[in-house]
Amino acid sequence: MDLTIAALLIGLMLLFLAGGLWIGLALIAVGVMGMLGFTPRSPGDGMAVTIWGSGSAWTLTALPLFLWMGEILFRTKLSEDMFKGLAPWLERLPGRLLHTNIIGCTLFAAVSGSSAATCATIGKIALPELTRRGYPESMALGTLAGAGTLGLLIPPSIIMIVYGVSADVSIAKLFIGGVLPGILLAALFMGWVVIWSLLNPEKIPPADIRTNLAGKLRASRHLIPVVLLIAGVLGSIYTGVATATEAAGIGVVGSLIISAAQRTLNRSNFIAALMGATRLYCMIALILAGSAFLTLAMGYIGLPRHLAAWIGTLGLSPGMLLVVLGIFYVVLGCFLDGISMVVLTMAVLLPTIQAAGIDPLWFGIFIVVVVEMAQITPPVGFNLFVLQGLTGRQITTIARYAMPYFMLMALAVVLLYAFPGLITWLPGKMIG
Repeated sequence: MDLTIAALLIGLMLLFLAGGLWIGLALIAVGVMGMLGFTPRSPGDGMAVTIWGSGSAWTLTALPLFLWMGEILFRTKLSEDMFKGLAPWLERLPGRLLHTNIIGCTLFAAVSGSSAATCATIGKIALPELTRRGYPESMALGTLAGAGTLGLLIPPSIIMIVYGVSADVSIAKLFIGGVLPGILLAALFMGWVVIWSLLNPEKIPPADIRTNLAGKLRASRHLIPVVLLIAGVLGSIYTGVATATEAAGIGVVGSLIISAAQRTLNRSNFIAALMGATRLYCMIALILAGSAFLTLAMGYIGLPRHLAAWIGTLGLSPGMLLVVLGIFYVVLGCFLDGISMVVLTMAVLLPTIQAAGIDPLWFGIFIVVVVEMAQITPPVGFNLFVLQGLTGRQITTIARYAMPYFMLMALAVVLLYAFPGLITWLPGKMIG
């Protein structure tokens, strides 16, 4: 009977989504039908209290602030300055300027919180330059598709905030827990570029000029704004000076200062950034509200408890459970965006994860890495859409270029499972 109810509700959800109904409204509709059909409770009071509670949570206030920070920086010259500051240091590294995609995405991810914004911002400045200098398209697009996903993992991450609110996990600890995995992934990507470049040296154009140490140091001044902003946001959280929400406020002030210093802070850009963040937050808030109500409805029906018990009867080890969930999320990512994937599944999966003895903090980073993998899988890989818009290339072509980075992310998941301290060590050292 429980499986029948679950199948019916999932079918309704897919029907609503296929019909073009907004995800948040689809979640609420399924919750209402579930409560009306399978519980004696009226959905009205529960809906009002749950939706209000989910929308007024203090921890959620970090989300619009980080979105606003990212929108402000998207309209500055920050990505162009990062390219200028990084390029001279990469002249002697195999792959040369291909690494600017990876390092640039890593740095911009630490101040944007969005995978699509990271991919688009770095792509706008890096792709024309790499094309002009004769770098192979497959590596230029592949590195950008793979490294662009770091916008989800390296804090501040929008999806980490969504997971933290959904799973009641400290957002500050999630942020700090994503630092080492993010560096690990960037190192894996750069390692692959080095290996590929050593195997195909004829495909990498020679350096135009050789910059001396003094020139490199002068170019590095372009990196000062982004480094200071990262230090202000993450440093304030790590040292206990600020909560995630307060750090988001620091980030907004810092981004406004950078925009003013670069003379890109004008009335039209300010309003565009504010409205862009507002629209995106309203979409996410509606999804979270719908998710909160659907969680309540499924709790009344008893589906999470029964599903957890059913999975327990399968006798899966924690490792096998994670393998199954990893495959499940990658497949789900072919049809849904990352935020929707998290809010749709947390209510059902969290009791199962806790019953298996898996740390919710570790699982949050695991989810983010797996969702990253889904960002470069067709047909609904958001980074693929971004790059298609920038280049006009077919999504299947870009997905093929991104395949090595998909495999490297799968390797990263294995490493995180083998060495969980990569996630939990830094949060354990946090002050306060």
